Amino acid sequence: MPQRRILVTGASSGIGAATARAMAAPGTAIALHARNNREGAERTAEAVRARGGEAVVLLADLSHPEAPERLVREAGAALGGLDVLVSNAGFADRTPVAELTDADFARSQDAILWALFRLARAAGPLLAAGESPRLVAVSSFVAHNFRTDSAVFPASAAAKAGVEALVKALALEWAPRVTVNAVVPGYTRKDTGAHAALDAKAWEAVVARIPMRRLGEPEEVARAIAFLAAPETGYITGQCLHVDGGVVV
Repeated sequence: MPQRRILVTGASSGIGAATARAMAAPGTAIALHARNNREGAERTAEAVRARGGEAVVLLADLSHPEAPERLVREAGAALGGLDVLVSNAGFADRTPVAELTDADFARSQDAILWALFRLARAAGPLLAAGESPRLVAVSSFVAHNFRTDSAVFPASAAAKAGVEALVKALALEWAPRVTVNAVVPGYTRKDTGAHAALDAKAWEAVVARIPMRRLGEPEEVARAIAFLAAPETGYITGQCLHVDGGVVV
């Protein structure tokens, strides 16, 4: 039986894929979730296996109310239990409030905040029975960065702020058995060909405002997630670790 059983949502590209690669090793089994990008998830699975881990790909649209519970159930069955849940899946929406429809706003909440809530509710018993159990959620700097010279993401910000509040509530509720933390990425480089919320000129302006003067790399965020998910970090809970090059100070 694997020594570490892990579910990573949004694992077909970007931070999720980098997290799976960072955590892959002999003795690990990782369930890789994708909404519909099976090809990308299979590439991640190949990378996990190349590092000595086991991998299984599972598809689900986490914005549907029943999907998170089903995903957790399938992952637990495939892995023989669950020790780590990384809730990463989501998207960015910079639509101004005046132009946001109820449906558009709800789409962000369903895919990000409600997905975490439903995943956590379903995974709680499995994690409590696991070894050194960890939940790590991926938030975003957009829940903290509100400036007139910077893009604002109202729907995404509301959802991610909710994620961080839920992380803190869960940390208290699940202590002392399960630790619950969040990683808060800043502007992070996308995979080649992936959808970006900003155009090239806007990205240049963004980089000029980042104290480190560059975008973050998915691997840098992934290492922070892997740190919080490690068995050795069992005295850290209820925290939000910013990995943003100083953009939120």
